[in-house]
Amino acid sequence: MDLVQTVALSAGLAWASGLRLYLVVFLAGVLAHLGYMHLPESLHVLTHPLVMAASGGMALAELVADKVPAFDSLWDGFQTFVRIPAGALLATFALGDVEPAWMVAAGLLGGTITAGTHFAKAGSRLAINASPEPFSNWLASFGEDGMVLGGVWVMLVAPALFLLLLVVFLIGAVVAIRLSYRLLAGLFRRLRRSPGGQG
Repeated sequence: MDLVQTVALSAGLAWASGLRLYLVVFLAGVLAHLGYMHLPESLHVLTHPLVMAASGGMALAELVADKVPAFDSLWDGFQTFVRIPAGALLATFALGDVEPAWMVAAGLLGGTITAGTHFAKAGSRLAINASPEPFSNWLASFGEDGMVLGGVWVMLVAPALFLLLLVVFLIGAVVAIRLSYRLLAGLFRRLRRSPGGQG
């Protein structure tokens, strides 16, 4: 792989992990096993049948859990402790055999990308769950599934374009985090001022 492909793989695995960790691990393993994705030796473990079975099973569980309003936010809260370190590790090992300084840098940047993606997703879902109807939740969840599948495809066929789109996405993620925070803060203030609230 050339430098752009390597950077796109590292950043792409980190980004997708913030949305659907188990799905991206499963996809990477299956695509590499079938010869559609080149993984460095350090990530060949993803093609092991046990890893593919475990990640596939968890991806299916997450597919269901993410469609249940309110439970999806509980799931995201728990996944904070899984997605971010896993995304950092995937970003690190995607570089292959490099100097330790490059691995540390990739881990730091990868963890930051995963965290930004994860918190944008989780914050948006909390805001969506403030609405009583389930359809916006389902739409958001299926949209995230599509983003991961589409993102992995673009990462493979046009890595430079993927990196450009990733920058745009991360800018949007910062905006989404800020908006979600303001929306939720306003909601909590209204609840506290309501007759049943504490305030």
